[in-house]
Amino acid sequence: MSVKFDPNLMKDLEAFGLQDAKKCYHCGNCTAICPLSTPENQFPRKFVRYIQLGRKDKILQSPEPWLCYYCGDCSTKCPRGADPGETMMVARRYLTSLYDWTGFARKFYTSERFEIMAISIVALLVGIGLLVFNTGKPDWQHASINSLWPAHAIELADLVMAAVLSILLLGNTFRCFRFIMGDQAFKIPFKYYKDQAKELLLHFLTQKRFGDCTDKKQWFIHLMIMTGYSSVFLLVVVFLRWFQRDQEIYSIWHPVRLVGYYATFAIMYGTTYAIIGRLKKSKAPYKNSHPTDWMFLILLQLTTMTGIFIHFTRLLDWPFPTYFLYVIHMMVAIPMLVLEVPFAKWAHLAYRPVAIYLLKVKEQYRQEQQAETSLAAAA
Repeated sequence: MSVKFDPNLMKDLEAFGLQDAKKCYHCGNCTAICPLSTPENQFPRKFVRYIQLGRKDKILQSPEPWLCYYCGDCSTKCPRGADPGETMMVARRYLTSLYDWTGFARKFYTSERFEIMAISIVALLVGIGLLVFNTGKPDWQHASINSLWPAHAIELADLVMAAVLSILLLGNTFRCFRFIMGDQAFKIPFKYYKDQAKELLLHFLTQKRFGDCTDKKQWFIHLMIMTGYSSVFLLVVVFLRWFQRDQEIYSIWHPVRLVGYYATFAIMYGTTYAIIGRLKKSKAPYKNSHPTDWMFLILLQLTTMTGIFIHFTRLLDWPFPTYFLYVIHMMVAIPMLVLEVPFAKWAHLAYRPVAIYLLKVKEQYRQEQQAETSLAAAA
């Protein structure tokens, strides 16, 4: 079997934020102290070595980057300052670009100018769309978003957008599946995929493995941002007709308002903690911030803040501020959905649990195959 080396791999990864991988001399300290590294799936040392050797083929097949949650212990304890935790983060960005069949993710990660232009263009199109496509009959006596943009029309647009994003993300996730599983992808019987399905749901909802890291605060912050945003997504896409209401203001204890308040608190707390941490460079995961990290946090916080302002202008029954803020809110929220979900940071929420799930499938299949072989040998 031929071994493929890419001499330009390290230089290519520098565009994704790689800085210090050359410093690694493979003492193995990072792998030894990582609470998530196992004998079967060792990292980050092995993965840093792949990068140094130019083994793009190995990187593409490796699930290890998705097993790392970047608690930062490996980077803090590295005697050479090679920052293996950040190298794993770079690998996740790189893999995200390789999974993406459109090529958009690569441009998003490697060009800050392209990222800003893409977000600006989508935001401008959304703003123009809202100004052009409306009923033309605004209620200037009361704050009534539905008088201009009826919930059923916005809901239909949301569902179309969700369908397009799902197709893109599922297509990329299928490529992730094919690369990780390799030749075994369709050789392993469906039974094993079905048996481990609960693992996929468990890790998607809880990020359970992150809780095994020494920095529990990072897991908590990550969980708050993820659950907060997921709650908002459900409210504005799935349950919009119950969320965007003008005539009836729900009581403070209504489930819709409670979910909205939780989402607001969770996102603002999580993003504020992460932004302050990145400004102060307070811990290893926050010392090297990629432009996409900043954009993700800024868009998420702006989406939440404009949503808070709209909530208060509606309660105060101020028509013009409500309509103006609604347009701004959509110009921030939709670019984040369209660009982040299938191509950038939010896509990690799909790839990570899928990688863990596929490892569980492989493990169960291997164990049962070994048991059958042992029984056959004994007979």
